[in-house]
Amino acid sequence: MLLVKRTCLFFFLALLSLSSFSQKDEVPKGWHMLDKASTGFYGISIDKAYKFVKAKKLKSNTVIVAVIDSGIDTLHEDLKPVLWKNPKEIPGNGIDDDKNGYVDDIHGWNFLGGRDGKSVEKDSYEAARVYHLLKSKYSGKEINEAELSPAEVAEYKMWKRSETEVAGNSKESGLELLFMKRAYANCVKSDSVLRKAMGKDKYTGKELEAFTPEEAAVKKARNVLFSLMSGNDALETTNEDFLDGFAEYISGEESKAEAASTPPPAYRQDVVKDNYTDFNDRFYGNNDVMVSNKSALHGTHVSGIIAAARNNGKGMDGIADNVRIMPLRAVPDGDEHDKDIALAIRYAVDNGARVINMSFGKSFSPEKKWVDEAVKYAESKGVLMVHAAGNDAKNLDTTFNFPTPDLLDGTRPTNWITVGASGDPKAGGLTANFSNYGKKEVDVFAPGVKIYATVPGGNTYQNLQGTSMASPVVAGLAAFILEYYPNLSARQVKMVIEKSARKPEEKVKNPGTDEMAGLDELCKSGGIINAYDAVKLASTLKGERKPEPKKTTTRLKTKTKS
Repeated sequence: MLLVKRTCLFFFLALLSLSSFSQKDEVPKGWHMLDKASTGFYGISIDKAYKFVKAKKLKSNTVIVAVIDSGIDTLHEDLKPVLWKNPKEIPGNGIDDDKNGYVDDIHGWNFLGGRDGKSVEKDSYEAARVYHLLKSKYSGKEINEAELSPAEVAEYKMWKRSETEVAGNSKESGLELLFMKRAYANCVKSDSVLRKAMGKDKYTGKELEAFTPEEAAVKKARNVLFSLMSGNDALETTNEDFLDGFAEYISGEESKAEAASTPPPAYRQDVVKDNYTDFNDRFYGNNDVMVSNKSALHGTHVSGIIAAARNNGKGMDGIADNVRIMPLRAVPDGDEHDKDIALAIRYAVDNGARVINMSFGKSFSPEKKWVDEAVKYAESKGVLMVHAAGNDAKNLDTTFNFPTPDLLDGTRPTNWITVGASGDPKAGGLTANFSNYGKKEVDVFAPGVKIYATVPGGNTYQNLQGTSMASPVVAGLAAFILEYYPNLSARQVKMVIEKSARKPEEKVKNPGTDEMAGLDELCKSGGIINAYDAVKLASTLKGERKPEPKKTTTRLKTKTKS
């Protein structure tokens, strides 16, 4: 599931506690790049980092960053110059020129596609898939765990957890859904009044903020919609997009409610048509890495944060200045499938990525073994993996957010960073109120509130927030470090980012409890990443990355007629 704070995710919070949201506090576009000492904003000091490497007259090396996500707008003005292009593939000839099993994979691959060009956009949730897959095996039966193998015990416990999530809270979920539908109906009614009063069908939250009606009915309509838009950080969003997002969220909640009694549709299987249970059946999909503006929103935003073309006078700057973004589409609107994620990781590694950004997550991973093996493969090849912690304000030390670096074999890879979302006191506080955390399972925090970056639909830009945005801030920093210190290993880059993270002197709010705590109680490093401190530390290290072996070509001997 995409780990962006969806527009309507916090409607209950907004409805019940409107006074807790400040309408005056603002952060500038690109605040996450700024230096606190010179600007007062808790950014990552990227300009100071660039001055540091420039003063050392270091040469920049191109770094490939794979973005496993929902899709990318390959035509965006700020992303076209930084897209990875497969050097061994001839565009549009319908031939697998590099013989890697993927035909015409010019800019990456769509693991949610079919050979007929169709693609999965919406999918079900993994909890529902697990619940119905194993329901006949475990439902209504007395299970003695002592008689099960370790693998069966794990499977049974996973199913019991899915049963609780899918079927256990149906009454409570039904009441919440009813409440949401009423709120949506109220919003639609208010929007109708406001369109007439404002004399236009389309307006933004900012325009609504400036609108001061006198008539009581219009004033009430304005307050209803403005409170929700501002409470969900949607002031730059139009009324149409906001209501569409609200309706889509309700639709998703309805699907969850139906899952208690109805198996989810086979969205992916109907399109992709692989043998999902066979990991060796891996050459499926197509080369459409965008699909649609709707699908590509999340991945386009993430990619821009990492590497949107710098200093071109357009829109915004990415963090790293010499990166090629490799789009790998494997995350639908719903929960991703383990097989697609595992194969996307392997594709990234095999095609030269040094960093993989993963701004997605889910509560269940029935084929975790496949993903674990891909993670270990990436570790063996020195590829750094950066993963968003998730947006449920939960403690990951005691809850689930897959994929995870806690592997089934009991080992923990050295090439993995889990990222929580930080903010700014002018935008709600140093910790994002939605961010997951964990003293053991979250490594660092990075800016993830009101991050301005590229979005599809023309050469446009927008604020989004979530640990989905914090993760690419870290991935961008990792790529920046590798540009100038290419001999550092993935382990060293992870160490550099974590050791150089700045520890706030003040207490921060625990997103799960709202109690004040030290950041070292919420993540392993106890800090928020800082590019300047990181690159300074990187400059002191001797790289431990082994040089790539020289490739030799073997000519095939041909028999000659005697």
